Amino acid sequence: MTKRLRYAVEGAFVSALFALFRLLPLPLASYMGGAVAGALGPMLPVHARARQNLARAMPELSPGERQRALAEMWRNLGRVVGEYPHLRKFRAYAPGGRIEVIGKEHLEAAKSLPNGALFFTGHIANWETSGLPLIQFGIPIAFVYRAPNNPYVDRLICRARGAGISENAIAKGASGAREMVRQIRKGGYTAMLVDQKMNDGIAVPFFGRDAMTAPALAQLAFKYDLPVWPVRTERLGGCRFRVTIYPEMKFARSDDAARDIVDAMTEVNKVLEGWIRERPGQWLWLHNRWPKEQ
Repeated sequence: MTKRLRYAVEGAFVSALFALFRLLPLPLASYMGGAVAGALGPMLPVHARARQNLARAMPELSPGERQRALAEMWRNLGRVVGEYPHLRKFRAYAPGGRIEVIGKEHLEAAKSLPNGALFFTGHIANWETSGLPLIQFGIPIAFVYRAPNNPYVDRLICRARGAGISENAIAKGASGAREMVRQIRKGGYTAMLVDQKMNDGIAVPFFGRDAMTAPALAQLAFKYDLPVWPVRTERLGGCRFRVTIYPEMKFARSDDAARDIVDAMTEVNKVLEGWIRERPGQWLWLHNRWPKEQ
């Protein structure tokens, strides 16, 4: 009963917040979300986890550099919230669109495949915009996401994404895994966020420490012989973005399937780590990504 009440209150708050941001022009909603989160975020208890994660992952940064990166992280997260009600306004190929696309030739290659493909990214910049260049290019991706614990908030986010995105959203879990395999067997395209902790995943190095990592990307690539393309989103300033589709990743195969999966996910984590090191303030350091004892 207490949990249901808390979820209802949280849902009402997020609904009101989205309604407010929806009334504002996109640039103002993004700015206000960033300003509020930038002011309040560092005062929240979870900020300590972000500070510890960043210090352990990138000890070469000075205290001032870490403080600036975390301040940018909170502003970016607030901007993401402010941008949610406006996601349908983002365009990748229209004149004056807010998403610059690099690597369009890789989308052309993927679109011509008869058996689909896999794409991956992480919680960087506004990760919700990562799939828009694919969808607006005519690639009907199904994307896998971790649904919020609060079902009211989950429904609000799905509505904000719009029918063109939400109808192909697959929540993590047993039923989601079955749906993902069904999509792949139909020759569909699947996109994944692969930077979150998975307790029953596999231990893979990430910033020099083992992190429990979901192996599904490599497992599906090997089992169904699917190509894998990395997709990176960068916030260029305000609510403008650059989405880069990188060349297809080639994973080595051997007689040891389990080792091949670990090696493939190690390469995937290296790609993510490289992006994060370049722009540490745009990644979500709040994740409980590594075991506490490490």
